[in-house]
Amino acid sequence: MANTTSAKKAARKIARRTEINKSRKTRMRSSVRKVEEALASGDAKAASEALKAAQPELMSAAQKGILHKNTASRKVSRLAARVKALKA
Repeated sequence: MANTTSAKKAARKIARRTEINKSRKTRMRSSVRKVEEALASGDAKAASEALKAAQPELMSAAQKGILHKNTASRKVSRLAARVKALKA
């Protein structure tokens, strides 16, 4: 366990950031899951709406350091391609 005052403070900060990051990651995963579920049900309109909600969540997560920028872009791109295929 931390001994110095600065190490104790760092441990507190890390714990706080971990909670915030967990929350952000959960929101991001939930939004992606909603798109996946809409795609599985075959509802193009719901999938499109869910994608519009998921895209900012993914990009926000990338900006905050939860995901790598390229990973977020790849996920958005693949979801968008699947939604487009469903519409066609």
